[in-house]
Amino acid sequence: MTIVDAQIHIWGPNTPARPWLSEAWKNHSAGAFDAPMVLAAMDAAGVDRAVLVPPSWEGGRNDLALAAAVAHPDRLSVFGRLQLQQPDDPRLLDKWQTQPGMLGLRYTFTTDDAIAALEDGAVDWLWQAAERADIPLMVLPLPHLVPRFGAIADRHPGLRLIIDHLGRLTTGRKDDAAFADLPELLALARRPNVAVKASALPTYSTQAYPFGGLHPYIRQVYDAFGPRRMFWGSDLTRLNCSYRECIELFTEALPWLTAEDQRLIMGEALCSWIGWAVPSTADT
Repeated sequence: MTIVDAQIHIWGPNTPARPWLSEAWKNHSAGAFDAPMVLAAMDAAGVDRAVLVPPSWEGGRNDLALAAAVAHPDRLSVFGRLQLQQPDDPRLLDKWQTQPGMLGLRYTFTTDDAIAALEDGAVDWLWQAAERADIPLMVLPLPHLVPRFGAIADRHPGLRLIIDHLGRLTTGRKDDAAFADLPELLALARRPNVAVKASALPTYSTQAYPFGGLHPYIRQVYDAFGPRRMFWGSDLTRLNCSYRECIELFTEALPWLTAEDQRLIMGEALCSWIGWAVPSTADT
């Protein structure tokens, strides 16, 4: 089984030449999390591949992630950042995937500016351009914004959308409270161009492994989207458990998943969705 992590952040140290833009992160003690550290963690946990997502606190820089993907093309790829404002060059997205290692785009709709752009239509250019260029998008909206992506998917049936972290809040609510509005996410399942990233899920539980309180919600998502539109991921640097426990939540703790379900959810379905060919030597 090829295990592919749908989200890991990678970033450099906070320096004058490469400052962290987020005030919340400027005093963070974690320092850099670079490609060798990512690969070491993947090797230790048995993860074959990972999608790198540049973090917001470094602004819109994709260079570190792209360099890592170029150096390790069979193991790392990138969903990069691009400003929400329409670029001056209308062909920019047409050329986006010509960058070695770049497979898609990732956006968060959690700040006032991003939410306003979503609500007033200022970001509509993105859905049109990404659909035209056939670029998959990973998006993280606040839970109350999740239904808006149903309408976007309807207007752009050729647009491949992935809703990150099952559309949960990045901080705050836990256990049942974190999933109170899950039906709004499940309603998106009838759109065949919408998939979900089942990532960072242990962070929404106050329980230890095997996180039993999460199981009913994971089953609801599985029943709605199926294993071909449900992608496992860790968001490694935010986990409140071990990397192996995050993996084994899906490979060991959910007996109703078949071996084929596991192969799809743990990597094959994501690679198919984003166009990342699995090497012929992979154990599938």
